[in-house]
Amino acid sequence: MRIKQLKGIVLAGAILCLGFARAQEVTGTVTDDQGPLPGASVIVKGTTNGAQTDFDGNYTLSNVDSDAVLVFSYIGYLSVEVPVNGQSTIDVVLTEDAQALDEVVVTGYGSQSKKEITSAVTVVNAEDFNQGTVNDASQLLQGKVAGLSIYNKGGNPNEEAVIRLRGVSTVGANSSPLIVIDGVVGSSLNNVDPKDIESINVLKDGSAAAIYGTRGSSGVILVTTKKGTPGQVSVDYSGSLALSTIANHVDVMSADEFVNAGGVDLGSRNNWLDLVTMDGTSKVNNVSISGGDTKTNYRFSGNFRDSQGILRESGFKQFNTRASVSTLTFNDKLKIDFNLSFTNRKSDFSYEEALRYALLYNPTAPIFGKDAPFPFDSASFGGYFETLGLFDSFNPLSIVNQNTNNGARNEFTYSANFNYDIMDNWEVNALISQQTNKLTNQDYYRTTSHFRGNATSPNRKGLARLYTQNRDFKLFELYSTYKKFLGPVDMSLTGGYSWQQQNQYDYFLEMGDFPNNDIEYINALEWSQDLANAGFINANSNASPDDRIIAFFGRFSATYDGAIFFNASLRHEGSTKFGENNRWATFPAVGLGADLNRYLNINNVDLLKVRVGYGVTGALPASNGLSRALYEPAGGKLSSNQRTDANPDLKWEEKAETNFGVEFGMDRLSATVDIYSRDVSDFILERDVDVTIYPTGRRVENAGKLRSTGFEVALNYDIVRNDALTYNSGVIVSRNKTVLKEYLTPQEMRGSLGAPGQNDTDMIRIKEGEEIGQIWGPVFSGEVIDGSQQFVDLNNDGQLLTNQNNALDPDGDFAVLGKGTPDFELGWTNQLRYGNWDLNAFFRGAFGHSLINTYRAFYEPRVGSQGSYNFVNTELANPEITNAKFSSLYVEKADFFKLDNLSLGYTFDIKENKYIKGVRVTASGQNLFTITNYTGSDPEPALQDAGTIDNGGFPGTSFDPLIPGIDRRNNYFSSRTYTLGLNINF
Repeated sequence: MRIKQLKGIVLAGAILCLGFARAQEVTGTVTDDQGPLPGASVIVKGTTNGAQTDFDGNYTLSNVDSDAVLVFSYIGYLSVEVPVNGQSTIDVVLTEDAQALDEVVVTGYGSQSKKEITSAVTVVNAEDFNQGTVNDASQLLQGKVAGLSIYNKGGNPNEEAVIRLRGVSTVGANSSPLIVIDGVVGSSLNNVDPKDIESINVLKDGSAAAIYGTRGSSGVILVTTKKGTPGQVSVDYSGSLALSTIANHVDVMSADEFVNAGGVDLGSRNNWLDLVTMDGTSKVNNVSISGGDTKTNYRFSGNFRDSQGILRESGFKQFNTRASVSTLTFNDKLKIDFNLSFTNRKSDFSYEEALRYALLYNPTAPIFGKDAPFPFDSASFGGYFETLGLFDSFNPLSIVNQNTNNGARNEFTYSANFNYDIMDNWEVNALISQQTNKLTNQDYYRTTSHFRGNATSPNRKGLARLYTQNRDFKLFELYSTYKKFLGPVDMSLTGGYSWQQQNQYDYFLEMGDFPNNDIEYINALEWSQDLANAGFINANSNASPDDRIIAFFGRFSATYDGAIFFNASLRHEGSTKFGENNRWATFPAVGLGADLNRYLNINNVDLLKVRVGYGVTGALPASNGLSRALYEPAGGKLSSNQRTDANPDLKWEEKAETNFGVEFGMDRLSATVDIYSRDVSDFILERDVDVTIYPTGRRVENAGKLRSTGFEVALNYDIVRNDALTYNSGVIVSRNKTVLKEYLTPQEMRGSLGAPGQNDTDMIRIKEGEEIGQIWGPVFSGEVIDGSQQFVDLNNDGQLLTNQNNALDPDGDFAVLGKGTPDFELGWTNQLRYGNWDLNAFFRGAFGHSLINTYRAFYEPRVGSQGSYNFVNTELANPEITNAKFSSLYVEKADFFKLDNLSLGYTFDIKENKYIKGVRVTASGQNLFTITNYTGSDPEPALQDAGTIDNGGFPGTSFDPLIPGIDRRNNYFSSRTYTLGLNINF
């Protein structure tokens, strides 16, 4: 709720000294400079004895000791404490709090008064963050910012969420927003613990992000961490314990149902899902120490997280530490801020495929080979039973128990910021920072593992893989800000220089065909010693040294009459990632706003602000060296083949965005509306080219156009606001539509359904002039003949063309079956406070999107050859269908509305305890219920697709933002989490 802010003075009645304490009655009036304040709070400090003023601002308070202190408060005003000193009448004039009106909001390279901002910026403070078990800092914002989509489909604790700001912002470059932590661009949310974050600002439109140039094309998320405050040393502890259970999964048949449906009975009865899953637990402990004086303050924190997922052998253990020190020197003209952070994370990835096979593996199959109803060489598979001869059929418990898949990540960041006041209105700022990251992933498949170990393969037994990545990022930025007041005009000018350099090296080693299982992990040294004798070897590496960005930037801001606001910025930037003819580009932005209520003087309205902004940003390619000719190994020999031709004209992908916004605020209600349109052009894509000009026939070029339009609404209202109870409710709604205007080809099909048997079935149509994410296929008529679905003759020409090769035929009988991106997204926050109790209920929803339920498409038809696989058994299953064929039958509307987070807290009254200052306990639940008609495990949108690439969780998978809407079979199952938390301040 926007807090009313004005200026005023505090007046108190004369203090009468009676010299002794006694109980008495005190009366009086509470006013501001405009008159009485009805509903103001008057309370005896340190007690629950209080009252509220009536309509005329009058109050009466009984049983007041003569030496007591009264606290006068009112929403939007500065609180005042007045000693009674025997007085029977105390009148007070409260001063309206101007601080919120002048709230300073961190933007690019500086800060501005919130009222003066002309772009779309949303601020989320710590008290508004999502509660409960939050292991990824992005989860703090989920559903809290209109236009910001954050989805971790399935909720795998080791996977980062997919973050999109205002839909698809790029096709050939990085589509995630730029992260800036305490001024350091390019930071990682993995390197900051959620408990260390004070606030997060989201720069949503181009006019706000243009100051960051190419790296701000997909939006900017500014993170401010907690700092020390002057005063006594404070020690804070917070801990939580959480329990997670499977919230939902795809329904399949029980063993008896499977046999009755014609499945092969192998004699056992097993619930494979129960065998490979467990109740997940999460333990979090955080300790921080802070303090300081008028010159220096500090804060040190340590965070320990142990999170185990619902899939066995999945989870992580993480230690994160952060140090922040600020000091003033040189006659308080120089302020030095030093920040240091380190994260060590060890992960067990397990295998999401184990969840897939737990659903489809024959429920009558035994766990161990010794229990098989026929002679079986169980020793070959480590004692586990395997259904040999079947494609895509593996014992799920054997996958989890026989194989190992883990990794480690170390991230270290330091930054030093020097701010020097040359004079009162002129300062210079210098920032140096360095980030180093080391990532190692390794997995091992025993010689007895049928899954990837290929125990029956004559060419290979066992498999070991190692991936290592080292990244070093250095940053230096220097900028200066000058402010000037010229009568009614308040001006600010900022100019600066930025230098960024990144070096990255990675390599992948893979080896198989081992004589035994004596060595589970083969480190790089051992591999290099054994390469000559290995039966299966694969190795590759990549180096991206001296990836450099240099930029010059400036910004001008002016405010006229405290109500007319103007902002403009310009960034000139160069990057080594582009062709030598196009390494530099310029990114402008301009914004204009006005507080109309300054001139309209509408009663009871505090703010009526309109603003419009326009900004241009760019986007960097995902890889280095794309402008040069690319080479690849030639058939395993010590030679190479040229794969692409050079393109010295390769340039920036460009995004131009216009945003119009209205902000409204009054006593209890605030509202913000934004309408935007943006055009993205010159995607960075590898494409086919004329071989008569470019001999390889392939080149990385700029091609394509994309247009996104949408609106965002945020409403906040204090429904109840008094001393005993407050109830605030806030709603955000966002709508985005993205149309592909131009592309490499006028239309094409992507998104293969996959094996078994449907590798040639692409399900997503990409077409110029159409909205992205179109699910395309034949329409099921509802009739089944001889086990096959019958389809609708959509063009009424008397013939059915529904084979895959007719998908783009003008005479084909195909239609749009759904859309992979939502039409609307909703967040609804409810906050109640009663005495020491507080309750927060947060609901979230998405509407208008569809999902292709691939589990149903593969395992719902009663295919004769599938008698050894379990059947999906949803309410939509049709037992008459015995031939698998993709159609509208397997495309489902996935609208959902869920209680995403419910938390209850109690803050204890701590009186006169020299050791403990405060205690708070909380209980919370996440993903408590979901209202949806989707029959899959998770109705949340699939905003991108990794296809059917089998990389075992190793980096390198290419995610395609043009293929949303496919609910793949390897997704983790969503969980429901219950958390108990404790906070103690010493």
